[in-house]
Amino acid sequence: MGYFAGLDVSLEETAICIVDDAGCIVREARAASEPETLAAFFAACGMRMERIGLEACSLTAWLHGGLTEAGLPAICIEARQAKAAMGAMPNKTDRNDARGIAQIMRTGWYRAVHVKSAACRSWRALLTARRMVLNKRRDVENGIRALLREVGLKVGTPSRKDFPARVRELAAGDLVLASLAESLLSVVAVMTQETDRLTKRVLDEVRVEPTCRRLMTVPGVGPLTALAFRATLDQPSRFRKSRDVGAHLGLTPRRYQSGETDVQGRISRCGDELARTALYEAAHSLLIRSTKWSALRAWGMAVAKRRGMARARVAVARKLAVILHRMWADGSEFRWGKQAAVPAAAA
Repeated sequence: MGYFAGLDVSLEETAICIVDDAGCIVREARAASEPETLAAFFAACGMRMERIGLEACSLTAWLHGGLTEAGLPAICIEARQAKAAMGAMPNKTDRNDARGIAQIMRTGWYRAVHVKSAACRSWRALLTARRMVLNKRRDVENGIRALLREVGLKVGTPSRKDFPARVRELAAGDLVLASLAESLLSVVAVMTQETDRLTKRVLDEVRVEPTCRRLMTVPGVGPLTALAFRATLDQPSRFRKSRDVGAHLGLTPRRYQSGETDVQGRISRCGDELARTALYEAAHSLLIRSTKWSALRAWGMAVAKRRGMARARVAVARKLAVILHRMWADGSEFRWGKQAAVPAAAA
């Protein structure tokens, strides 16, 4: 007889439920959220586990790796699907969630989530840390603007290099305001320094990563976009078709169909936000800043004429995802295409 287990993971403790082939609960317990503790629990049970399910969360990769190394059939499942399956339960508790996940494992009604490699998790941590510092620096700069605006001082739109001098110039007549601004400008200076250090680390990683170097041959795709795409997908073989990558990253439109109703809405944005944003910025760079002609840019500009630049950026970002995956999977080069010859003016 095979057994199936569901784990509802929290920061300190994990609720465990084990069911048999018929769906009857065999055992329930709680254990510390540690790979060694969970592996020891299943070893002591003396039951042959067919599948052990746990929802995708911040601890998933760590726990999944430890359970897999211990020889246990751990499976990470999509949190949204698990929520939909357990939505009929009247009371949401850790115990009920573990029971629901165990039943999902037994019935096979789940979608396994790919657990990224250690290298990809490290790259994502680097990119996330850099973006976090950038966002906090922007928050502090906006806070400085708000402090000055309250007394009628408007910073305007100076460059980042000229921003500190402009703030000091405006706050010079108020000792209290000048002191506060100086403290906040010191924070901005430290954040700028750390942002530069993190950016250099990104460049160092991309410099020695062959896949990223290949992806950067595509116009508009820089080191940040290449590394974000590489770290998010991890393995190109995960996708049977390259066009599936756009949907995975949330770059395809939502659709609601019921009877005679068939509505197509905005993009789903259900995938990885880091890679999606990077591709959108790469599409903007391709359409606005790139000067070399390519079939991709010509197609994007044609979309912009018909539908507007915002929709063109999304469309190009989706096509970039397809192109980058195919280049990665095949080891091929970017195809610039051939520009149509301009007909000579009539004599």
